[in-house]
Amino acid sequence: MHHTSILVSSLLAVGTLAWPTYDVGADQLTVQTSSGLVYGNKDPEYPNVRQFFGIPFAQPPTGALRFEPPQPLPVSASKKTINNTELPPSCMQYLNTVSPGVYVDQILEFGLQGKNGTGAISEDCLTLSVWAPTSNSSQSCQSNELLPVLIWVYGGGFVTGGQDVPYQIPSQWIQRTQDHIVVAINYRLNIFGFPNAAGLSDQNVGLLDQRAAVEWVRDNIVRFGGDPSRMLLWGQSAGSASVDYYNYAYPKDPIVSGFSMDSGTAFIGINSDDPQHTNFTFVASQLGCANSSSPQDELDCVRKIPASTIEDFVKDYQENGTSPSISFLPSVDEKVVFSNYTARALAGLQANLPAIIGTNAQDGVPFAPYSPSGPNATLAQYALLTTFFCPATQSIRLRQQTNRPTYRYLYSGNFSNISPSGWLGAYHSSELPLLFGTFDNFRGQGPVLENQTSVAMQDAWVAFTKGGMTGIEQTGWQEYATLGEDTVRDFGDGVAVRDVDLKYLENLCNGPAPNYTV
Repeated sequence: MHHTSILVSSLLAVGTLAWPTYDVGADQLTVQTSSGLVYGNKDPEYPNVRQFFGIPFAQPPTGALRFEPPQPLPVSASKKTINNTELPPSCMQYLNTVSPGVYVDQILEFGLQGKNGTGAISEDCLTLSVWAPTSNSSQSCQSNELLPVLIWVYGGGFVTGGQDVPYQIPSQWIQRTQDHIVVAINYRLNIFGFPNAAGLSDQNVGLLDQRAAVEWVRDNIVRFGGDPSRMLLWGQSAGSASVDYYNYAYPKDPIVSGFSMDSGTAFIGINSDDPQHTNFTFVASQLGCANSSSPQDELDCVRKIPASTIEDFVKDYQENGTSPSISFLPSVDEKVVFSNYTARALAGLQANLPAIIGTNAQDGVPFAPYSPSGPNATLAQYALLTTFFCPATQSIRLRQQTNRPTYRYLYSGNFSNISPSGWLGAYHSSELPLLFGTFDNFRGQGPVLENQTSVAMQDAWVAFTKGGMTGIEQTGWQEYATLGEDTVRDFGDGVAVRDVDLKYLENLCNGPAPNYTV
């Protein structure tokens, strides 16, 4: 968990051998990486934050590489120049605005570019962006003043998400604290990330994108002033489930030093069950590939179709509610997504690292049938238990049984600039504006309590990244060693931080599912 000067020294040595030597400029905005010479910029509103946008971490997954695992960049990439002044396009996706809901009728700032629709997208999307303070540069390597790194994995049900989500841009957080680096990664989604095609040997390529991004950060972050021995893999919703998938997929080589899972674990149940690959074949047949003589022919045919044509067909079909439905989500392959996480945990096959795991008090609200006056409370509670709370409780139980330290939280804030309708409460995703420091940006300034809660959450996540168990416990947050203990951190419920127990809700769970039905 702590700073490892040997690791850092070896990484520096490897980097010096592998890449041309460039001095970091006095403005700290020129950084040599394995992807090329990257030019950063600054937002005048946040002058103490360096931003490096749209750095490729793998080859473009286009043409013959469509649906394939991410492929490393060639060594020659280091000679290229990257000079992006805006956040990069997101991976192919669409936002369903046909069905009413919280994120299209109430709050738009969790969507790409804050639009009530799809933002900038491209199939050439395997990029990441880095935000770092100006008070630290790669020159600091010489004095070992490297900063902890939070690697952000966005949510969106494995069908939406990207780096240019207004509520999820970390500039204000880094401007305030100057004590950490945030890296936001892209990964492929929907049919492009989870094709489940008969001709492929790897179906969960979106999850493999995440691993490739973490490897890039390990190899390059020291050049931005980051410490590769202190990195937190942090996600929310589908991104949080991705973090847990990663935890189980790479138990012996997790690269990172800890995990944070906001409202999602491996028990979340967002996956495809289509062993006959019928969904992909159906799409192929509708796009002119019906006469393919083999799975490989089918793939070759679909790879020749423009990405926008494929995405538009999936969008129209899914939005129309046509039967049978089609979906493209993670599927069990026993390589990065497993069929039995309980058995895997009890066999010791998850990374032996500490984790933050939590849920929001009203996580289920956006997943109950939508009404402008608020959902049915019983259905919202059931959605909370089914998709978020009970899966988290099961994950924590297994971690406790196998001595994987866990810090549990509940986010309870109900602030009107994030929750414009009071019934929204601490809805799914509503903790993110507090963690990213973006809560005041769109519907006016909130109360003092909102800022206090934000600071408490931000400082806890950074302390955990920087100092592991010792760091987080110095903030007063104690390990959640046994279910029912009153060491759950409750953020934003009348005070910034208090400790509670969650016995009532935990007793409503039977393993990863509620012990009742509605």
